Amino acid sequence: MSTLNINGRSHTVDVAPDTPILWALRDSLGLTGTKFGCGAALCGACTVHMDGQAIRSCVTPISAAQGKRLATIEAVTDGRDRVGAAVHAAWVKHDVAQCGYCQSGQIMSATAFLKSLPKGTQPSAAEIDAAMAGNICRCGTYARIRAAVADAAKAIA
Repeated sequence: MSTLNINGRSHTVDVAPDTPILWALRDSLGLTGTKFGCGAALCGACTVHMDGQAIRSCVTPISAAQGKRLATIEAVTDGRDRVGAAVHAAWVKHDVAQCGYCQSGQIMSATAFLKSLPKGTQPSAAEIDAAMAGNICRCGTYARIRAAVADAAKAIA
């Protein structure tokens, strides 16, 4: 049994300590916004936040989350997270998603990146590309992703 702080609420899951966070979220708690992509932390589809940092939930065990705060796409895009709301709005404005499968991970990475910047900072295209480099988009919407992250940065400045 593990008790986790997910999206600001306490949740108890009955899984082995080495169970990846991804499977506890999806299978035990029904939080299916976080996607399984590669299972090897290479594609970014499974990105969540742990204490504000973007992590790959497919390879991070539940035991690593004890005493930490986890946030999933469900919390970041529910309208209460100012940065998440700006990212989500920019995603819609730039029509980023095509197939959509990678988008929860993309949004989670973008949100963590923007939250890590000093207030009012406008990241360069190269900084955005570097921050988003661990997220693969099979549809190739990278230019729209970059534009959306830049717009979100302006919106939260």
